Amino acid sequence: MRRTTSRALAATALLLLLAGCGGESTPSASARPSAVPSRSGGCADQARLTSTAAGKTVCLKRGGELRVTLEGTKSRPWKPVRASGHALTAINAGIVLQPGDATAAYRAAATGTVHLTSSRPMCAPPTTGGVSCKGIQEFRVTVRIG
Repeated sequence: MRRTTSRALAATALLLLLAGCGGESTPSASARPSAVPSRSGGCADQARLTSTAAGKTVCLKRGGELRVTLEGTKSRPWKPVRASGHALTAINAGIVLQPGDATAAYRAAATGTVHLTSSRPMCAPPTTGGVSCKGIQEFRVTVRIG
């Protein structure tokens, strides 16, 4: 009986160790980007994105505002958010108070498509004798401005 219990505990510990790198969660209200639709339908007047929006496409009305908040940690910091193209103009995103966070804010200045990107390590740096991983968590969102 004791041998079976120790094997079960060892197997559980191994599974937790393997899942541990991705185990740090990023709080978010929902898995979808938050967007406020315009009165005419179609694209949104405003959008607020978190890391859960990764891989999604958002449609933003020209003149609309987009805010990105990526909650990281001191040991797993997000790189600054980068925007491709010229359809979005950077505006004041406010102050980041937590180490590891990345924020960005944009106004939709012209029609077009923009890709927002950032990344951070999947695992914290290893402690002495600890296991390390080279995984990267990617944030990439396509923004269509219409």
